[in-house]
Amino acid sequence: MRERTPVNVLTGFLGAGKTTLLGRLLQTPQFADCAVLINEFGEIGLDHHLIERVDGDVVLMKSGCICCTVRGDIAKAIRDLLARRDAGTVAPFRRLIIETTGLADPVPVLATVQHDPVLQHQVRTGHVLTVVDAVHGLQQLAAEPESRRQVAIADRLILSKTDLPQGAAGVEALKDALIALNPGALLIDLHTTPWAPEVLLGPDVFNPQDKSEEVVRWLQAAANRRYFPVHSGGVAAHRDITSFVIHLPHVLDWSVFCLWLSLLVHRHGDAILRIKGILNVAGARAPVVVHAVQRLIHPPAHLEKTEGWNASVLVFIVKGLDPEQVRLSLNTVQAVLTV
Repeated sequence: MRERTPVNVLTGFLGAGKTTLLGRLLQTPQFADCAVLINEFGEIGLDHHLIERVDGDVVLMKSGCICCTVRGDIAKAIRDLLARRDAGTVAPFRRLIIETTGLADPVPVLATVQHDPVLQHQVRTGHVLTVVDAVHGLQQLAAEPESRRQVAIADRLILSKTDLPQGAAGVEALKDALIALNPGALLIDLHTTPWAPEVLLGPDVFNPQDKSEEVVRWLQAAANRRYFPVHSGGVAAHRDITSFVIHLPHVLDWSVFCLWLSLLVHRHGDAILRIKGILNVAGARAPVVVHAVQRLIHPPAHLEKTEGWNASVLVFIVKGLDPEQVRLSLNTVQAVLTV
């Protein structure tokens, strides 16, 4: 009987740095034989454009938030990948990584791997890797139940952004909160702790009995529950959290865009969970990648592997903010400042 393929779940709340970590892992020899499933919450996904190098098969799933819509899709996607591997139509892989949306409860994914009648003979759960944003982690743990579940289910808690002044200031309080939620997880600070891929992997047999009783109940409840897709027209909704996309077919003036983005996050930072975009900027040698989480705007980066990308797309995940208000503000700033 063939050894079952390990499945690692990479999770963490919006803007924590999951894709950055994934891109880093996929450049190491230990992860050279991985397949990747990426789920994006929203109308379109961008993360497959943001991974610079993937030595395996990358599948972008567009069906929405995992905890609401993709339990069946996850199982089908894994089965399809395994069948394509057996048929030789994709590169051989010995590990599967599922990167969830930041709004996902990872429990249904784990339940699918453990309890699906077909998959349980082909795959096994490996470590759950949860990335926690040191800048916003405490606030997210207090306000977002998904964030707490992501932490509680983790085998590895990976702290990001502790190199930023905003993150370093509260990192000890955040560590205390994480340990209180999940004392059994290995806590790794990406910027102060030497680490290697094998540290994140370790002996990767997932054992629910090592978790708290509450998490075991989540796993059992998810195994017995059905999840149905939820559609809401052009805006994807998750309670009071919405996702929308702004398409900009023209070339952007970088200074005008930066001014608008700064004004937007200053005015509405509490309502902006994440902004992620790929921009066609005038005079730039390649498309520009932008990220923002609440009032924190990360330094832009050039995207070398564009695959013909020549437009500008911004994906927003917001809480209680009208998409039309955001679109109108961008149009107004462009109209006033663009000559």
